[in-house]
Amino acid sequence: MWVVFLEMGVALSLLLLIVWWTWPKKRPEDKTKADASAGPGAPKA
Repeated sequence: MWVVFLEMGVALSLLLLIVWWTWPKKRPEDKTKADASAGPGAPKA
């Protein structure tokens, strides 16, 4: 019986790990990155 609980725990742990790993990260917007991504020919504000 303990093997069933162990397997359930491992499966739940793997599920949580996969969800955490693939969850979209909140990244703050950085103006320097936004300006750099506009390209070298973009007008400067």
